Amino acid sequence: MVKHSSLVRSAVLLAATSLALAGCSSGAASTSSPAASSPGTTSPSTSPASTTPLEIAYMSFAVANSYDAPMLAAAQAEAASSNATLTVFDANNDPQVQFTQLQNAIASGKYQGIITQPILGPGLVSLVEQAIAKGIKVVNIDQILGADLTTDKPQVTGLSANVTFVPTTIGQQLGEQVVAACAADKLDPCNVGYLYDIKASSLDIAIHKAFVAAISATPSIKVVAEGEDFFTPAVGLTAVQNMLQSNPDMNLIAGSDQGLEGAIQALAAAKKTVAMVGFGASEAGIAGVKSGAIFSEVAQMPASEGKLGVRALIAAIRTGTDGGAINPVASLPNNGIVTKATATTFAPEWAG
Repeated sequence: MVKHSSLVRSAVLLAATSLALAGCSSGAASTSSPAASSPGTTSPSTSPASTTPLEIAYMSFAVANSYDAPMLAAAQAEAASSNATLTVFDANNDPQVQFTQLQNAIASGKYQGIITQPILGPGLVSLVEQAIAKGIKVVNIDQILGADLTTDKPQVTGLSANVTFVPTTIGQQLGEQVVAACAADKLDPCNVGYLYDIKASSLDIAIHKAFVAAISATPSIKVVAEGEDFFTPAVGLTAVQNMLQSNPDMNLIAGSDQGLEGAIQALAAAKKTVAMVGFGASEAGIAGVKSGAIFSEVAQMPASEGKLGVRALIAAIRTGTDGGAINPVASLPNNGIVTKATATTFAPEWAG
């Protein structure tokens, strides 16, 4: 359990190295009307008989983000279809703000259920335990709620469902695809430029550690440059320009889709061709795989997470159903790896 003072220290560290994932927001709560419905997905059976109106608090890490937007839209649509009102709390990528927002949501007594989308997973555990003790149902989505980033299993007793991917799996698969790309393009040495999103975040630390482990058995692969994109193509552009300038022998770039969008611009300006491997499977990422600009992508499913998270929460409130671990990515074709040969079997759930 992480106490409030620990969260403050962690928040200071993260805030010193991060910025909003995209754009700015007030951080205030807002009751949203449902957006367009999300893609259909396999999900736990709910259809609760009761139609009593429900109030749900949705703790967003950052509303103004191309990855979060379809997740929120799908959550809104699912809530609306089940006679539930979703009130959005936008932390704008500030863990201290998110802690306070969750604290206030619990204290208000207004909500029968809460969706958490943690910025700093361990820091919300004590509050989630408080909410559960008060009889509020809680479902966690997308980011890990707890300290173990190697599992999608719930880490808080009484959590109604945990709808997430596994960060270390992304890192491992990203590394494996880099090994495959280096071999396919006969890159020896294979000089990799690695793009973090937010280097100090626990998410990035877990992904990078698994990535390094995956490439470590191939001595011809070396990480020669690193940069940060802060989930923003414009920042990724600058980062890759700097990486190219200091490491002109870099011949492969690995990172998230938002970073790779910036990388593509930097490479075009420099008139250079460099292999790329990404994660996200956004519309831009899958288009890049189809065109050959990107070797492969590790898929993510933000809209499915939003939809399934709210569905599991409503089932928990109305019927007491325990959803357990729900990982939408686990059922994807080709183990969630998008290649030129398999790209048509994947439907992107976010723009990039």
